[in-house]
Amino acid sequence: SQQGFMSWGYVLAFAGAVMVMGVYAMLWQQVLKRIELSVAYMFKGTSLIFVMLLACFLFDEQITWNNIIGAVIIIVGIVLFARGDLNESVKV
Repeated sequence: SQQGFMSWGYVLAFAGAVMVMGVYAMLWQQVLKRIELSVAYMFKGTSLIFVMLLACFLFDEQITWNNIIGAVIIIVGIVLFARGDLNESVKV
């Protein structure tokens, strides 16, 4: 937002964003090769928590109560889903 449209700074930032998304796509494909899809998607929600923490440390963003409540909801959802998978595998 601090760069003029199509300036060198804008083009470099845009290229960097595209490169990061490309690396993410390749890593995600590798994760899907090794981990069951339902488990991989279960942990995808944790990326929001890591982004929140990185924003706090790198950009001095404030963590609000809404952020904390959202993170707790994500973690509770992962725990409930994991427990459901555990219970299904035990019933065999």
